Amino acid sequence: MTSASAPLRVGFVGGGFMAAVHSRAARAARASLVGIVSSSAASSARAADLLGFESAYPSAEVLLADATIDVVHIVTPNATHFDLALAALREGKHVVCEKPLTTSTAHAALLTEAAEEAGVTATVPFVYRFHPMVREARARVAAGEAGSLLSIQGSYLQDWLLAASDDNWRVDGALGGASRAFADIGSHLCDLVEFVTGDRIARLQSVTRTVFDERSSRPVTTEDLAAVLFTTRAGAVGTLLVSQVAPGRKNRLHVEFHGSEESIAFDQENPEVLWIGRQTGSQLLTRQPGLSADAERLAVLPPGHPLGYQDAFSAFVADTYAAIGGESRDGLPTFEDGLRAVTLTDAVLESARTSTWIDIEGTNP
Repeated sequence: MTSASAPLRVGFVGGGFMAAVHSRAARAARASLVGIVSSSAASSARAADLLGFESAYPSAEVLLADATIDVVHIVTPNATHFDLALAALREGKHVVCEKPLTTSTAHAALLTEAAEEAGVTATVPFVYRFHPMVREARARVAAGEAGSLLSIQGSYLQDWLLAASDDNWRVDGALGGASRAFADIGSHLCDLVEFVTGDRIARLQSVTRTVFDERSSRPVTTEDLAAVLFTTRAGAVGTLLVSQVAPGRKNRLHVEFHGSEESIAFDQENPEVLWIGRQTGSQLLTRQPGLSADAERLAVLPPGHPLGYQDAFSAFVADTYAAIGGESRDGLPTFEDGLRAVTLTDAVLESARTSTWIDIEGTNP
């Protein structure tokens, strides 16, 4: 392990789109990009050259066994996360694992326990937590400015799988798991709901739909969209809509919290603004001086200089690396949060299958 003053040495397993996002964040956090391994020797070499890693490794096993690597980022298809993360933890590595943490609750629980036993930092990139205005919304709810929470309305809409000809490895249940749309983006929506409110989803009922039975001449078993009705431990009633077949919507995560005093709405595609609604009138609260301390900490550029998704991702990685160095970082999403997301995803699938309400285990006081 490197000293506290030396750059962390990081290795990546996986070389696709998310590897590019993670690597930019790691570089911004002044880590040393030691090595990467992808699906083949050629793709590993390509990724190392494109993303600026020192070398391409011949296999994940060789990379994980390298005692000079401090942190491993796992950015591979979902079904591979469990084995890779468990192997990394057994080598004593700190781990950043893409979501969903695993494709089953049992495996997610095992990883959470293994990370705790290993005494390492293990995080999952629920990065929308790291927009300054999300932290401002959380601070307003915690301070009681919204009053008692009455209802929640959220949606996460995309259109990248709108046509039957649109395809991706995530569509393959063997690689992506039993859930696609909800595991991939609904997990972010649930995480934001619980993070901002400090409350837990206690019961839910859901419906799912697979629009195309086939893509690229192979059967599709995972959902294109899901709708969820839920209640929280504190009694709020909520609705969630998740879709990857919503024309014109590219990455539209929108969540609105209705309290007895005010409503608060956040739109990920316009992340510098909160909509504040009151019976006497509404306002747009833009990022500006004088916000909560947590929001100010993440506001790394002056107001008027927009912060976006990559900035939020970089803040997540920076906080992960700070935690590895022994610093405390509020709101850092750990494997426990990853387990929570998988638990909720499994409940959504079970409710859709049985047409019943599902009580979420572990939400009772």
